Amino acid sequence: MLAVVQRVSEAKVVVEGRTVGEIGQGLLVLVCAERGDSEAQADKLLAKLLKLRIFSDQAGKMNRSVQDVQGGLLLVSQFTLAADTSGGNRPSFTNAAPPDQGRLLYEYIVKQARASHPIVATGEFAADMRVHLVNDGPVTIPITVR
Repeated sequence: MLAVVQRVSEAKVVVEGRTVGEIGQGLLVLVCAERGDSEAQADKLLAKLLKLRIFSDQAGKMNRSVQDVQGGLLLVSQFTLAADTSGGNRPSFTNAAPPDQGRLLYEYIVKQARASHPIVATGEFAADMRVHLVNDGPVTIPITVR
C-alpha cells in the first residue's frame, strides 16, 4: 500500500458542497491500495501511521505520534498515488488495485483505524473530492508498505 502523510493543523474533505470528513490537528493520509495488496499491508500501514513520530515535543524535535498528541486521522482514498509516469506524459494506473479491491482495503483500514484511534474521519471512496488542508510545517511523508 502507498500513502502520503501530511501533518496538518486542520483538514477537511468536501464532496458536492458538503463536508464529509474533518479534523483539527492530526494527519491527513492519502491512501492507495495496489494490485496484490491485502489486509496485512493495511494493518502494517495503520500501525506505522499511529506510531509515526512527526509531531514536535517540548524541545521542538519531531518525537511524538498522532496518538501522543491526541490528533485526528483523515483517511482519503487516492488511486493516483500508484501512477506510473515512466512511459510518457500520460500516467498509467495499472498498478492500482481494481476499484472493488481498493474499496475493500480502504474500508478495512478505516474500520481498523476507528477501532484503534478515537478521532478518525474519511473522504468518500471514488467521489470527486475537494481536500482542504493547512499543512503544518510543512511536513509531508511518503510511505510504502509491502
